[in-house]
Amino acid sequence: MQRIHTDNWFVTPDGKPRGYIEPHALRELWFHTGTACNLQCSFCLEGSGPGDTRLDLVKFADVKPLIDEALTLDVEQFSFTGGEPFLAKQLVQILAYAAKFKPCLVLTNGTDALQQRMDEVRSLQDAEHPVSFRISIDYAAAKQHDAGRGEGNFDKAMQGLKALYDLGFPVSVARHMEKEEQREEVEASYRDLFIAYGLPEDLHIVAFPDFATPGSLPHVPQVTTSCMTTYQTEKSRKDFMCAFSKMVVKKNGQMKVYACTLVDDDEEYDQGFSLTESLSERISMKHHRCYSCFAYGSSCSEA
Repeated sequence: MQRIHTDNWFVTPDGKPRGYIEPHALRELWFHTGTACNLQCSFCLEGSGPGDTRLDLVKFADVKPLIDEALTLDVEQFSFTGGEPFLAKQLVQILAYAAKFKPCLVLTNGTDALQQRMDEVRSLQDAEHPVSFRISIDYAAAKQHDAGRGEGNFDKAMQGLKALYDLGFPVSVARHMEKEEQREEVEASYRDLFIAYGLPEDLHIVAFPDFATPGSLPHVPQVTTSCMTTYQTEKSRKDFMCAFSKMVVKKNGQMKVYACTLVDDDEEYDQGFSLTESLSERISMKHHRCYSCFAYGSSCSEA
């Protein structure tokens, strides 16, 4: 099904052809479990919070047909994000089904919503394929982390991380990336933190810049076709997430395929109901978060 796009999809405000990505595969399928979250963080790229309904909570019946379709397209991994995924009551059932076929990754804040369901999570230890977890530890210091997430949540998140690790689940960490940071120093502080909690010092760390909140329009350079051919190669363009992944969200009771795991606040990235059809659609790099992928190599993927 051919989408109808505005001129802004194709050209920048100063009339230059926009950069774009041609999808080449569906290696990773992401499910947005809903924007409800047990925490209220001002910086949240999804604008999530307690009771938030911008994106609906998913159920098993919503997700199963898309898992099944993705398997026909040789998907390699299923990933789940929010909001806080553990507020979706049927999440563990969903993971148990998906992990019959492929590895799964869950992004979580690691606090109360997860820890209250740890008995259910244990049932995933014997899944046919591994279920791994990425916990948000914004900073390696409690004071900085809790300034954004609320007092006491650093300790809770670290406890959640350690509990998952002790159960034998693969774990990783997501952190904030600051402008002009010294990456080696920052990651060394995380290594010290991991050791202090009895975790391997070489846990994988994924760093994210500030993506801004949904619907915001921060000023960033426009990504043009020239940018994508001058500073990127055919090989590097295939490493952009939108070249090999899709996001499925539930809006107004309907499951919709979106072109990017980081963009669900722009209807032009809505690619309809079919994963198969979405793979034939060129993706414009018009969203401000596209610049983060271009400039920093940002990626939600661990695949």
